[in-house]
Amino acid sequence: MNKVYFPIVIAVAVAVGLLLGSKLNPSTETAFLNRNANKNKLNKLIDFIEKEYVDSLNTDSIVDLTVNGILEKLDPHSVYIPKSQLEAVEQEMRGDFVGIGVNFYMYNDSVTIIKPIANGPSEKAGLKAGDRILFADKLQLYNKKLETDTLFSILKGEQGSNVKLTVYRKSEKKKFAVNVTRDVIPIKSVDVSQMVDKTTGYIKINRFAEKTYDEFLSGLTQLKKEGAKHIIIDLRDNGGGYLESAVAIADEFLKNKELIVKTKNKKDKIESTLATEKGIFETGKVSILINENSASASEILAGAIQDNDRGLVYGRRSFGKGLVQREMPLGDGSAVRLTIARYYTPSGRSIQKPYEDKGENYFNEFDKRFESGELYEKDKAKIADSLKFKTKKGRIVYGGGGIMPDIFVPLEDSHGAEGLTMLMQSGLVNYFVFEQLDQNRKKFDKISMESLEKELRSGNYFNDFKTYMAKGGLLFNLDTQKEKVLFYLQAEFVRQLFNENAYYQLILKKDNMVNKVLSK
Repeated sequence: MNKVYFPIVIAVAVAVGLLLGSKLNPSTETAFLNRNANKNKLNKLIDFIEKEYVDSLNTDSIVDLTVNGILEKLDPHSVYIPKSQLEAVEQEMRGDFVGIGVNFYMYNDSVTIIKPIANGPSEKAGLKAGDRILFADKLQLYNKKLETDTLFSILKGEQGSNVKLTVYRKSEKKKFAVNVTRDVIPIKSVDVSQMVDKTTGYIKINRFAEKTYDEFLSGLTQLKKEGAKHIIIDLRDNGGGYLESAVAIADEFLKNKELIVKTKNKKDKIESTLATEKGIFETGKVSILINENSASASEILAGAIQDNDRGLVYGRRSFGKGLVQREMPLGDGSAVRLTIARYYTPSGRSIQKPYEDKGENYFNEFDKRFESGELYEKDKAKIADSLKFKTKKGRIVYGGGGIMPDIFVPLEDSHGAEGLTMLMQSGLVNYFVFEQLDQNRKKFDKISMESLEKELRSGNYFNDFKTYMAKGGLLFNLDTQKEKVLFYLQAEFVRQLFNENAYYQLILKKDNMVNKVLSK
């Protein structure tokens, strides 16, 4: 059985965030092209190949290779984005798209709804989790093995346009047609904002997009109303995004004229960004959570809070991206994102890690940190003593390779036992839980959170999951980790049956980093 999971809310925040470092500005395109004195040489070569080369070929692919070849000589974050990818990347960072509003995946060659997006077009039209979409207008979707891009293009469209869906509802054994009016679907960059105890609010940011500040401010305002005196900002696995969004969020916590970030370009022009008078949380307690995948704008926010002694940073050394990019459209639907400056934290730190190796090893440093033991022991992190800086109150901080947390929190698993946790946080658990629910929707329709835990412990779900894994060729000894497995299964059942808030209410109870913050 070939299963592919296609969530509408695309999980590419880390990769997209690493591409970005500033508000994109197309105005520099002309200047960029005019400064390239040798552009005629490239144009002549492409024309010559197109007209005279002995074999047929696509000259567009040659141009792409040429642009990529130039950018590879620069730095890891100066990149070319072809037309085929640019729309998806910009959609992710814009924070919305137009579609029918469902999370779905291909289950037994059918487009199956995992869950309609709350208040979206499909939910308003009456579609439910487990529904199979057989036809979109007259186009058959089942037994077609359609590519992801094809499915997206079918279900997306112009705002206000209608699509007639033919649907099979397994729980009622009926087929019916329904008209769905496409609408704007938000891609949230703030996963959740909720209270974790009577005085502590928690906000999880997955990337810094155009609407992140608005989402964050809304959540922060509500948490204040609920009595929050302490805010935990979770930036783990947040690859960054727009610098401006991080700056605006930092401004809510810093006092007037406190330095947030500095940037310096090739002409050594320095631009300093200062906090304004507008902050709504300038006196409460602040804690920042980071890990090895927190990068770019995440590091700007963490650095601003740390260097101004506004709060403590918890976790593990961040990724280490201190470069700023700007986008220049190339006129054919593609674009270049070019590094145009370096940024520095308020203490003067550049946290950009070395990039002699610009390839895969640069972006995936997890293995190296894992092997060195850095993810388990703070003292294993390599820090250059020559790159010492001081915060506003004189505390020592370091540059040259990410933000070092004030309070180190290791990986939750013992060294060598990380595989199971990574597995339990993967799409495999999503598939398993969906299929369990799909076998008996009526049984779970009205189940409570308390009854769900009893159901999972009294039922055969643990053994079923072991069998499910074995069929997929994944051989883990789960018997010694039964409690952990049941906990993650429960969390995914909660996510699919209830909502993200309920999921986080459960998952945060056993989050070592959050519990470390709450214990201080």
